[in-house]
Amino acid sequence: MDYSRYECLSTQREGKVLTVSFNRPQALNAINAQLHTELSHIFADIAQDHETEAVVLTGKGRAFCAGGDIKWFQDMTSTQLDDLFSEARKIIIDMLEVEQPIIAAVNGPATGLGATLALFSDVIYAADNAKIGDPHVRVGVVAGDGGAIIWPWLIGTAKAKEFLMTGDLVKADEAERIGLVNHVVPADQLIEKATAFATRMANGPRLAIRGTKASVNKILRDTVNLVLDTSLAIEKQCFHTEDHKEALRSFVEKREPKFTGE
Repeated sequence: MDYSRYECLSTQREGKVLTVSFNRPQALNAINAQLHTELSHIFADIAQDHETEAVVLTGKGRAFCAGGDIKWFQDMTSTQLDDLFSEARKIIIDMLEVEQPIIAAVNGPATGLGATLALFSDVIYAADNAKIGDPHVRVGVVAGDGGAIIWPWLIGTAKAKEFLMTGDLVKADEAERIGLVNHVVPADQLIEKATAFATRMANGPRLAIRGTKASVNKILRDTVNLVLDTSLAIEKQCFHTEDHKEALRSFVEKREPKFTGE
């Protein structure tokens, strides 16, 4: 499989393991239009990649992925908004269709869609200085791009609603304690540990591992069918609200937003 067309995602192959990295380190790997489009294609490519038996998903630089780039939202047209939500659905569906195990190596902040992609991975390693959160509500929109699906499955509905309705970040050790991630390791050992596990998966009984993943993912697919279209539709509506516009203004003006519920 040729991944050379990707710019905001970089790939590196080591044997049967493909490492995919968010590649906008200057912006903490925040997701702009190009990266979002690339994410809507990369998982379908991986699913068809016969050289890859396991994937490590990580970020270049200090962050895993800081979620949506506010600068992108500020200039978004109606057509671009439609494209955004079409792509958002495809990203989640395609990720769940990848048969190969995906191992997240959360090397720093993972927020918004960045957190969703980490948490939809099959096994999650986090650096001891990492933080994870879904702050959609802080910019006046619903956690619609997958957070409402995966957080309750990992930590239960009560805790999930608390974190999703506040947008608060979870430190790595707390994330491990509540079951949000599998393993917390020293930052300088993160890639080594995640890659070692991915290599173990890549060299294991292929059909058994893939079949086990597919079976468990049926649970998530059912939840996606139940929740995703509704949560994305409501999130899209929020982009037209005054609260969202106020959140964008306050970001530019470097002040706390004043929400009115409109």
